[in-house]
Amino acid sequence: MRKLIFSLSFLLLVSSYLPLYGQNEADSPDGNSVLFTSSNLPIVIINTHGLVIQDDPKIKVDLGIIDNGPGERNYMTDPLTYSGYCGIELRGSSSQSFPKKSYGFEIWNSLMQTVDTSLLGMPSESDWILNANYSDKTFCRNTLAYQTWMNMDHYATRYKHVELVLNGDYQGIYIFSEKIKRDKHRVDISKLKSSDLTGDDVTGGYIIKIDKTTGSGGGGWTSDFPPLAHPSGQTIFFQYEYPSSDDIAYQQQQYIQKYVDTFETVLAGVNFSDTLIGFRKYASENKFIDYLIVNEISKNVDGYRLSTYFYKDRKSKGGKLKMGPVWDYDIAWHNADYCGGDLYTGWAYQFPCMYDWWQVPFWWDRLMDDTLFKNRLKCRWLLLRQTFLSNGSIDNYIDSLAQTLNEAQARNFTKWPILGVYVWPNPYPIPATYAGEIESLKDWIANRMSWLDANMPGTCTTIGIPEEEAEGMFDCYPNPVSTILYLETNIVHPVKVTGTISTIQGQEVMRFTDGMRDSGVSYDQVNMQNLKPGMYILRMTIGNRTHTRKIVKM
Repeated sequence: MRKLIFSLSFLLLVSSYLPLYGQNEADSPDGNSVLFTSSNLPIVIINTHGLVIQDDPKIKVDLGIIDNGPGERNYMTDPLTYSGYCGIELRGSSSQSFPKKSYGFEIWNSLMQTVDTSLLGMPSESDWILNANYSDKTFCRNTLAYQTWMNMDHYATRYKHVELVLNGDYQGIYIFSEKIKRDKHRVDISKLKSSDLTGDDVTGGYIIKIDKTTGSGGGGWTSDFPPLAHPSGQTIFFQYEYPSSDDIAYQQQQYIQKYVDTFETVLAGVNFSDTLIGFRKYASENKFIDYLIVNEISKNVDGYRLSTYFYKDRKSKGGKLKMGPVWDYDIAWHNADYCGGDLYTGWAYQFPCMYDWWQVPFWWDRLMDDTLFKNRLKCRWLLLRQTFLSNGSIDNYIDSLAQTLNEAQARNFTKWPILGVYVWPNPYPIPATYAGEIESLKDWIANRMSWLDANMPGTCTTIGIPEEEAEGMFDCYPNPVSTILYLETNIVHPVKVTGTISTIQGQEVMRFTDGMRDSGVSYDQVNMQNLKPGMYILRMTIGNRTHTRKIVKM
């Protein structure tokens, strides 16, 4: 029998949430009523005390989280593992028309001041997101993009699937995630103060986005270079994300505008492919290659033109433009019935809807004119296809996530009975079951990968991966990890393989492989369940090559 020990302080804490525990069977203003008592996922509880959550401004509400840890069940009657205040508002643009809303929120104290807080094992910050993913009935598309970018050794938004209860009414599955921000644990670039106006100080860091100007968007500047398709006078508008429009100083505006303008001018110029004075002088080629790959494997209909971020650190720290982090892929991966989003053929960067106002910058078409860029793209593609972009690796990730969500999805689609029903912009045919949605996603990705295999431009002179590089090829996922960490190794010749996990202080806590490994690609599973949440160092030695990864245990 489960034993609960209630302290007086806990009883006082729960008293403010009593309406949440007592109204699970009440009629819901939107969707069906669901009796919700427990979950294998963390539970997020919000009480607005009668206030209506709106697009702007944020309102002060109570926030509670029940998360008993990996492998433990979470009950609505359990003590809250986090309780406090937050300022919450609706988020999204077209998605605000859905009955299941997405939310952005800041952790507040009682005086409505922002407070950095670690939630669900993620690094401490004040800004968080609850993404409804209403039209993505797999709940996989956003996280698949984030995980892919993460596996490429770039920072991507950390995430956790949860179930939400709002004012006593069960709301379904949400993706609880970080918001893109400058932070040593997120986009790790220099903090730009208002006094950083000259010299190396003014050169970074900046985060810029290409997006609709709704929501938090606004200030920025218009590119001197229109998109390739602009029959209606379309332009590309760059928005200040960090520093924000309200905080960025005039000298900082002038610097970042001039830098991006110079990059575009060089990219459009006759010497754009020159390795010394061309675009590579101003931009990180590898980041552009990986960003292109993520948008192309997902055939992201919004790719390159909306929810597109890039950033720049100080000159003393490299100082080049870098694409990412990736963001907002819920209508990618075969979930858009317009502008080619339903097809597994064709290039996403060659956006086919010329009269849509939001167009793709000329960058990507121009980069594909560079033979060296295409050759490096081809080599990167061949490498990734032999590791975590193999069909087997992608299917394993989707199946693992679907298995974790299988219990909760039944409740979600009782609340929101949309399986088999068109929700903008679902392409037809629309699967009638959750299992059908998962299989449809995997089938489309397999077809998409085959098309890309056949059409990826460039020539990789090493015919894939040089043997000495392939010998040590290694990847691990997911990261952050809750329970099972999957390892992939590629061995050309039988070699000794060892692996360890240590704390960031250097204390070894696990040694999970030791011995000779036959040639070929092999997969291992490491059970992380008994490790405490936090940061760990994974070291994998394959023959004479050692790979190191930072692993976040959630």
